[in-house]
Amino acid sequence: MLTKYKVAALPCLINCVIIKLPYGNELIELKGLNWSPIKMRALKGSSKKPDAQAQSIIETACRVLSIESQAIAELKSKIDSQFVEIVRHLSKCEHIVITGVGKSGLIGKKIASTFSSIGLPSLFVHAAEASHGDLGMISKGDMVIAISNSGETEEIVKLLPVFNRIDCTLVGMTGNMQSSLAKRSDYVLDISVKEEACSKDLVPTASTTATLAMGDALAMALMELRGVQEEDFALNHPGGSLGRKLLTLVDDLMHFGEDIPRVKENADIYQVLKEISHKRLGTTLVVGDQDQLLGIITDGDLRRLIEKKKDISQTRAKEMMASHPKTILKDTLAAKAVRIMQDHSITSLVVVNDDQKIEGIIHLHDILKAGVV
Repeated sequence: MLTKYKVAALPCLINCVIIKLPYGNELIELKGLNWSPIKMRALKGSSKKPDAQAQSIIETACRVLSIESQAIAELKSKIDSQFVEIVRHLSKCEHIVITGVGKSGLIGKKIASTFSSIGLPSLFVHAAEASHGDLGMISKGDMVIAISNSGETEEIVKLLPVFNRIDCTLVGMTGNMQSSLAKRSDYVLDISVKEEACSKDLVPTASTTATLAMGDALAMALMELRGVQEEDFALNHPGGSLGRKLLTLVDDLMHFGEDIPRVKENADIYQVLKEISHKRLGTTLVVGDQDQLLGIITDGDLRRLIEKKKDISQTRAKEMMASHPKTILKDTLAAKAVRIMQDHSITSLVVVNDDQKIEGIIHLHDILKAGVV
């Protein structure tokens, strides 16, 4: 009897014929072997030796990183008394304006954003647009940071007399200390680099990296001088994870009113189970006649009670509860509530006021759902 099978193999498909002989013996013969190769893709992280082109790409990338990291390292020698005076002046400013064009302008936007994030209102004004009305954004006493690697950018040079008439403090960030921008600025930050990472010296690379690093250095020095804390930073980032962590209070997430699970101290096991199931927090508070907090019963407490194999039908809430449950005030950060829960291996906290009266209950799941942790 002939039976034809398709046998899957890598990297091909094989058609074979199986011939069954009498007396239970079996002989397999591959007749008219047909196979079709299956195209295989190289796996990521293959150990295949890079070809000449790949090696060239890697060498170029490494050279760029070396040049740019060296450019940043050399800025350290340029942090001097001028830098200190600029930071001190920034600490007194109500807001600052940053201007530039091209790649320098893009870097300027990022620097302005960084200053704003640490609490110093900052805006970017494109140098070309400034000449057509945007100069109205600059007021007397403001600090203007003008960015130009050459120091001779036409759009910025045209604004120098205007900055002087407005009577603002001008900080020039330039790679040419003999330029028009450097000579007419109140303060100058030297952002010069030995070479660009572009082999043809066409694309601003090391110079823009150095400019960005100098801007970060200014912002972080100002942050230290002003004593900016996490809470201050979070006020400007309410939508981020840090903002949720530092701005979300227990009051924002707790269950209150009729949503608080509670039973009287003489409630039986059935009333306790009903309240825990109905309110779906895995726990219920035990309260006295004046609604004062006496204790707490969790579903874990009930399981442990059942494990003792005692008749619990007559057991009252006051006999099941754990006295002195962990409490927290509603104006406490939700992140602190998590730490308390972790320290005591619990999932709920009773929210009370200064007089220890019940105001609500907060569950770990509520905090996780809010993205606080």
